[in-house]
Amino acid sequence: MISMPKIQSIRTRRRNGEPIASIARNENVSEPTVRKYLKVDDLSAKPPVRKRRGSVIDEWTPVIEGMLAEDRETWHKQRHTATRIHERLRDEYGADVSLSTVTREVARLKRESALERETGFLDLSWHPGECQADFGQVDVRWRGSTVRMRHFVLDFPHSNISPCQLMPGENAECTCQALENLFEWLGGVPRRIVYDNAAGVGRRTSDAIRLSRLFQAFQAHYGFEYAFCNPYSGHEKGAVEARVGAVRRRLFVPVPSVWNLDNFNRRLPDRCLEIGDKEHYRKGESQTGLFAEDRKALLPLPAKRFDVVTWKRMKADKHGNVILEGRHRYAAGPEHAGREMIVGMRALEVEILDAGGAHVTAHPRAYGDKPTDSGDPSSQLGLLCDRPAAWPNSRVRDALPDPLREWIDAQDEATRRDSLRALLHADRESGWQAAVAGMPEILEATGGTDRAGVCLAAARRASGMTPVAYDDPIDPGEYDIAYTKEDA
Repeated sequence: MISMPKIQSIRTRRRNGEPIASIARNENVSEPTVRKYLKVDDLSAKPPVRKRRGSVIDEWTPVIEGMLAEDRETWHKQRHTATRIHERLRDEYGADVSLSTVTREVARLKRESALERETGFLDLSWHPGECQADFGQVDVRWRGSTVRMRHFVLDFPHSNISPCQLMPGENAECTCQALENLFEWLGGVPRRIVYDNAAGVGRRTSDAIRLSRLFQAFQAHYGFEYAFCNPYSGHEKGAVEARVGAVRRRLFVPVPSVWNLDNFNRRLPDRCLEIGDKEHYRKGESQTGLFAEDRKALLPLPAKRFDVVTWKRMKADKHGNVILEGRHRYAAGPEHAGREMIVGMRALEVEILDAGGAHVTAHPRAYGDKPTDSGDPSSQLGLLCDRPAAWPNSRVRDALPDPLREWIDAQDEATRRDSLRALLHADRESGWQAAVAGMPEILEATGGTDRAGVCLAAARRASGMTPVAYDDPIDPGEYDIAYTKEDA
């Protein structure tokens, strides 16, 4: 390829009648080159298309395409890898090609297949009263301890306003309770809600949608339409994906302290509305003004509020407890040992009824992988750390051994709070029994209950190690004397 100015010079010389041989000498190119560029009738730029060179794999490409086509009808865990395709080509067809060549060809065919299936992302038009729903994860200071919870965001793409609710999990009860709270705040029900494959709502597999039983009743009660985005296609609800992150950064940084989840959630939608009080990024109108259009398009609330609860019959164990999710134990009372109970699971509460439907008791619902017991005094520790004045009448006080209980009784409120927090951290790391056994050990050895010492002693107890024995009391003044001698 010669430069465009030289091509122009060749063509100009020829138009002026100069012979080809002379043009070749003067331009320092060959005569065939001169003839080539004199014949060109279109010098406009051409697309830089790469020409694929022939390869030994070409004759086997149709076979590979057939294997990949079979894979599209097969369970994803039983599909061909490039290595398996190479083995079959070698063993079944006698193909003399390398694994690396087969790997490159398989990758090329899969890329082309993906491009054929890809239809691009549509810029959807969302109408007033339609919304998208999704969960995100946030850390909060829950009654003195950092806990990872979920924030449920209901995004209205028409206005870009996204009210949210904080929930301890993503189950059906939390999903429906968050929606109901937001419906009450909105004063109406969205006409249509688009979900991801959230476990609390249901799952979509190809064209089949399987809803949770609670959500089916909830949706029928409030009368809204629902839809699911395609599996592994979060971009289909990109608006709410972006709003989940925006809400997290604006309302949960720094990490907020939460004492009462109901009170926190009651204020949360108004705070979401405040951060949305700006001009719409595309429409050039006020987002709050557009949100008023969303609210006008809502369906009316039904006459009665839906009770978001899942009921199940269970048999209490010999101690009168029922166990949910295999690890969370709730006490009905020893008088109900071995009897059939009716257990109601709500987002934040577990209610227990007897077989006749009479109310027996209710407990805060526990979440997480760690086993819990509603009858364990440690369930009150977090609450007691924030309200040390309740110490004299607490179950925690009644459960502690006499020497430790008497020592905490004698402390002022600040020291009592610090001691309870040390017990709380030891309990969460090593369990209640180990924490209660470890704290007196540190108290006797050091005269106090510092958190690090209590946690270490509890960890030793939990692992079965022998407690450290102190033959003589520790006097820190001895270290001062030693350092004084060295300085002298």
